[in-house]
Amino acid sequence: MTLSSPGVGSVADAVPMRRRAIIAGIAGNVLEWYDFAVYGYFATVIGSQFFPSKDPTSSLIAAFGVFAAGFLMGPLGSLVFGHFGDKLGRRLALTASVMVMAVPTFLIGVLPTYEQAGLIAPFLLVLLRMVQGLSVGGEYTTSGVFLVEQSEPQRRGFLGSFIPLGATFGVLLGSAVSATITTVLDRAAVNSWGWRLVFLLGLVVGLVGVLIRRQLVDDRSAPGGMPPAMAPIREALRNRWRTILQVVGLNAAGAVAYYMCFVFVTTYLRRIDFIAASTALYINTIALLVLAATIVPMGMLSDRVGRKPVRLAATGGLFVLAIPLFWMLHHAAAIVVLLGQIAFAILGAGIWGPNMAMMVELAPGRTRCTVLSVGYNLVLAVLGGATPMVAVYVIQASGNDLSPAALLMATAAISFLVIANLAQPEQEPSGNYRSQWGNRG
Repeated sequence: MTLSSPGVGSVADAVPMRRRAIIAGIAGNVLEWYDFAVYGYFATVIGSQFFPSKDPTSSLIAAFGVFAAGFLMGPLGSLVFGHFGDKLGRRLALTASVMVMAVPTFLIGVLPTYEQAGLIAPFLLVLLRMVQGLSVGGEYTTSGVFLVEQSEPQRRGFLGSFIPLGATFGVLLGSAVSATITTVLDRAAVNSWGWRLVFLLGLVVGLVGVLIRRQLVDDRSAPGGMPPAMAPIREALRNRWRTILQVVGLNAAGAVAYYMCFVFVTTYLRRIDFIAASTALYINTIALLVLAATIVPMGMLSDRVGRKPVRLAATGGLFVLAIPLFWMLHHAAAIVVLLGQIAFAILGAGIWGPNMAMMVELAPGRTRCTVLSVGYNLVLAVLGGATPMVAVYVIQASGNDLSPAALLMATAAISFLVIANLAQPEQEPSGNYRSQWGNRG
């Protein structure tokens, strides 16, 4: 296993290069996840515009079904961009992924509705969401690999935490823009044309991302060590399938928690608690600010005490507190709702802060992009993307407004057991995994 780090003779050049890598990693993920998340915030409106039904719940389930369809393309995107990243360099893959996200986001903003175009409207919506999913499938893990590979061994948790920080800022930006639109415009305007504004911005932010990533150093010369002798996906599936499964288990809790607590929750607060859309979005925005403020400290903590202790504490806490915190989300007082979501944010930071460094340290350099992209996007496709749709269904089927907590508890238990049983990675000459992973004895 090989993780590249700046050489001794290049220390002067390493600092600005690393700074550019951090900016590019954050900026790209902000843009990608802004584009991808705003759909969730306007799912109720989109459901009525593209999937009209006498039953509002059926329209909402259909809208969240399209949300999930985007994630189903993630594994394919992981193959495409993972191949590019392992064979042709991280920069090329990262630059391409931004535009593949920005263009369909803009086009969603100009789509005709069901009333205007009939069945062609939901068909085009599904198609564009699938293209978005293709982009997300390669973006998150490839940018994480790129950034962690620039880091010294003792700072991988710190550097790696900037990737989920960028994604959080993207979701936060989407939440803040959505909150502003629903505050400034009345409901009729939002339902008619206001919802389109957040998607039309996608092209602008995409162009910004391309300009930033074009400044990255060209890394086509054997990224992550010697390039694989065979196609990266063949080598990954033949020799590293166990690592792929570990990545799936590692991310089960995080995938469900993110889309439950920071995307679906705005719909939950409006439909279950009857909180105004603008208030629900402001609560979500504050919680995301707390998440953004705590992700990097959690990554730094994992550099000091180990990845496993931080991840075990966070997933264990999610299992124990899921029901009490969902009870808080269902409380009549807005301050209690906010405190409950802030608690979810802190637990989430403990999951996502150390996560990228932990994944990169698990995977071999030759096929690192492919292994991590496939594993991560499998769990998003199976669990993460389907979370809002499943949450709506279980509430309707059970009649229990707290029932989504069971989904969090189940996946938290899976991740806890996988993390507890992870073996210490292969020792690198420059690495100290005893301190980084917290393995003792």
